This record gives sequence, structure tokens and C-alpha cells, in this order.
Amino acid sequence: MALRQNSDKEPSIELFIKAGHDGQNVGNCPFCQRLFMVLWLKGVKFNVTTVDMKKKPAELKDLAPGTNPPFLLYNGELKTDFIKIEDFLESKESFDVGADIFAKFSAYIKNTPNNAYHEKALLREFKRLDIYLTTPLPQEIDHSSTADTLVAAKKYCDFDIPAQFTGVWRYLQNAYEREEFRHTCPADIEIERTYLDVVGKRK
Repeated sequence: MALRQNSDKEPSIELFIKAGHDGQNVGNCPFCQRLFMVLWLKGVKFNVTTVDMKKKPAELKDLAPGTNPPFLLYNGELKTDFIKIEDFLESKESFDVGADIFAKFSAYIKNTPNNAYHEKALLREFKRLDIYLTTPLPQEIDHSSTADTLVAAKKYCDFDIPAQFTGVWRYLQNAYEREEFRHTCPADIEIERTYLDVVGKRK
């Protein structure tokens, strides 16, 4: 899949993201989705290419050997480090708030659903995000990591974000109303398949 949006007056930007299980559509990768959304929201002209991780094309192996998406080509210059790409595109205070949810969620889903320690740690991060979202700070936040967390946690752990986190629920509702989010977000089945192996290895 590619979004062809270049013009002669704009820099040449190509974003490579993880493909879904069909090898073409957007796959489940919060980091890929974040960069995809940042570019879209900034209104720049860019191409998006999905990379089938099961059979990387030879030209991509030559372009970025040993590198997994996301990576970026900017006027022919390869950028492979997510944090550096993020800094290059746009520095956001909100990234620090949203980033820890994914880490705490990963620890939670790798353990049994009744693991109180990891569930409490995840809820603490949601509370921190909720406070951030209900405080008059910059409005853009990391949509991808929270949405992916919600889908997989509900599927495999029967976990719902507590209703008192009104800022988080409002943010999720607003996110799904945004075209930029809907078109960069992987389908629920992609998120569920990503974590199926992880759930199978739980003790």
C-alpha cells in the first residue's frame, strides 16, 4: 500500500511501516502508527509503504538491512531510530505521558489476567494519562498506544479502562472521530493476532 502525495515543491518523504497479516494493509505497530499520524497531521506530502515482515522485498533489505519498521527516507536520507525520527518530525511533551502505557500494558498482558501488581501499574499509567488529558496542556497525545492497549486487554484479559478516567474515554472517542486516526489505525484483528502468541506463552 502506498499513499502517493508528493509534489515538486515538497521534500521527498517516504515512511515504511509494518504490514498486516495480509502483507498489504496497516499492521499493528504503535510506533509506525504514531509516525504515520504525525506526518498526516502536519499536512506534509509523503508516501507510505507497508513492509511484509514475513518476506521483506530485496530492495528494502538493501535499503535498511537488519532494520524493522518504522523507518523514514527524507530526501534520500535514511532514518531508522524511532526516537530520532520523532524528534526530527516534531517534539511533543505528550509522548512521555503516553509512552509508558504501552510498556505497562506489555508487562500486564504477558502475565496472567489476575496479576494484581501489573494491573495496578497499568491503571497508574491510565490515571497519569487521565490527569494529563483533563489539564489544559497541548492537545495532541499518543493515540496509538492507548487504542492498541484497549483492544488487546479487552480481548485477552477482559480488562476495561475504568469509567472514572473520563479524560481517557473522551480522548478515545475523539480519536476515533478523527480521519487521521481511523486511517492509520490497524484493524482490531491485527491487534488481536499480534498478542495471540504472547497470551499463549503466559504461565
